[in-house]
Amino acid sequence: MKLKEIDKVLYRHRLNRVIIAFIAGLTLLSLGFGSLLIWLFSESHLVESIAGNADAGQLEPVNNFKYNFIGVVLALLSCAAILTRVKSSKYFHEIYYVWQMKQIHNLIFRRLKKIKSAAEQDQLEALIILNFYYQSLEQVYLLDDNTLTMSSLRDKQNKLKQQLAEKNLNISAEQFDKAMLLSY
Repeated sequence: MKLKEIDKVLYRHRLNRVIIAFIAGLTLLSLGFGSLLIWLFSESHLVESIAGNADAGQLEPVNNFKYNFIGVVLALLSCAAILTRVKSSKYFHEIYYVWQMKQIHNLIFRRLKKIKSAAEQDQLEALIILNFYYQSLEQVYLLDDNTLTMSSLRDKQNKLKQQLAEKNLNISAEQFDKAMLLSY
């Protein structure tokens, strides 16, 4: 995957809208599916309690948890299906790009110990992966306003740049290919 320039303001604006729409959709669909399931499958909303005494007029609530839970699951599946269908649209370009980057970050992070060990031995693929990882992390951190860990990341980037300069290696994030991760 290649690094792309992303307009932060546009990304944040669209991401916030998608989050709000997702929450609203999930809420409304959960209520709708839950109500529909209760209406279809529940014998009644309240059952008269007949305990053999004069309190035959007391009402006891029915537990519809399973219908409400199924409603939430159906709503979640519906929202996920909608997001899957629209993720490649122009509106979702920036959001989907960042989501893909975070997936790659997870793949790299799970193998990071082996990658760093190989990079210490000056293995070219490991150095390319680390270079891409640090540059893409910086981009995502800036887009998500995650400035707390930025100094630590910059220290790691500087250490990697120093190592590359000592070995006279000229690498770029563009050289990264996801298939490189299979070696680690």
